Amino acid sequence: MPAAAAQSVEEAIEVAVPVHTAYNQWTQFKTFPRFMRWVRGVEQLRPNLTRWEIGSGWATRTYMAEVVEQRPDELIAWQGLGRWTGHRGEVAFRALAPNRTEIVVRLRSVARPTRRHLLHRTPLTPRLFRSELGRFKQFIEGVGQESGAWRGVIRKGQVWPQEEKPPRSRVAGWPVG
Repeated sequence: MPAAAAQSVEEAIEVAVPVHTAYNQWTQFKTFPRFMRWVRGVEQLRPNLTRWEIGSGWATRTYMAEVVEQRPDELIAWQGLGRWTGHRGEVAFRALAPNRTEIVVRLRSVARPTRRHLLHRTPLTPRLFRSELGRFKQFIEGVGQESGAWRGVIRKGQVWPQEEKPPRSRVAGWPVG
């Protein structure tokens, strides 16, 4: 059997919304089928675990992905699980101006050369990524605001609290401070 072949794609796009708006919308994985042609459905199982259905027509597949790093307004990085362990990606956000954001998507996939895999594989091409990012741009600029947000932090696959809990008074009903 031939050795596994690695594919890498990196694409960038500028969107005319603030960085927090672009980032917040990107965290709403369930909305991806509204603007990404190759995404059929996304189920958020936990803050750091998702199930994706991608493809077109009869050539669809389902895989699990774990978010391994997430920093609000900066980065979301993931890795495929199970059969798709060779799939890794990240999306980085950078404010260019108050209402302008650069989004950079990087994806690396190691194709395992099995007959089943080759028959069901969607090629990673810059053209495909450009068109999908273009649809995200049209969506977010058309709406002008995010449909939701998850601003939590994930480090090394572990979900960190969104904010520290305020100190509690030892006396019920008394304010702290």
